[in-house]
Amino acid sequence: MDYAQMTLEELKQGYRYLREQAVYQCNACDAAFAQGQCYPMGGQFFDAPHAAAEHVRTEHGGALAALMHAEDKYNPLTENQAELMRLFAQGVADGDVAKRLGLAASTVRHQRFTFREKAKQAKLYLAMYELALEGKPAGDNAFMPVHNTAALVDDRFAITEKERAQIMKSVFEGEHPLRLRAFPPKAKKQIVILARVVQELQTGKEYTERELNDVLGAIYEDYAILRRGLIDYGYMGRTRDGKRYWRL
Repeated sequence: MDYAQMTLEELKQGYRYLREQAVYQCNACDAAFAQGQCYPMGGQFFDAPHAAAEHVRTEHGGALAALMHAEDKYNPLTENQAELMRLFAQGVADGDVAKRLGLAASTVRHQRFTFREKAKQAKLYLAMYELALEGKPAGDNAFMPVHNTAALVDDRFAITEKERAQIMKSVFEGEHPLRLRAFPPKAKKQIVILARVVQELQTGKEYTERELNDVLGAIYEDYAILRRGLIDYGYMGRTRDGKRYWRL
């Protein structure tokens, strides 16, 4: 789920309206509620937007809980900070929060103050960014999208669409079928390659190691290096024993 593409209001309410499909969709699980339909929930009937809101409340514990538990590269909270935020949202007094978490009351008070100051900073930054860059045509200077499950977002992902196109042309023999010439050592080139390779895998399907090797081996003879890269860069997940793999 690409939370970064949503508006602040959509993030806060926990669902968004998709105009083309005429549905209200949950941000956390993609459950959809069609405009004009009624939905029975808990012995009551809700229209689409209210059904979406009720779904977020009952299935995910509310929009705040859904956001705090989101496995997203832009989620800034540690587990301890998320717990503090949850208690603050419940209106628990600083002294009681401190007792529950085994902290000094001054530490809790400082963290609440820090949350507030960071929120102010984020608002100012967002306003400046939108005034300077939002909606401006980027063309070849547009950045290649960063997948939500990236393990660590840093300068390696600062790849423009122009750079991506150049890399694609230099490293792949062709795309139909997809065939890789070489897997270069430079991280930016690896990211471009892996972003394309993962598209050959089905979303929602679990692969055995052999099945995954067969798919990757058809793309590049050293399938092990592709498999390792897909895991390391957060394009794929796997079980601890390495027997099952899936696209993230």
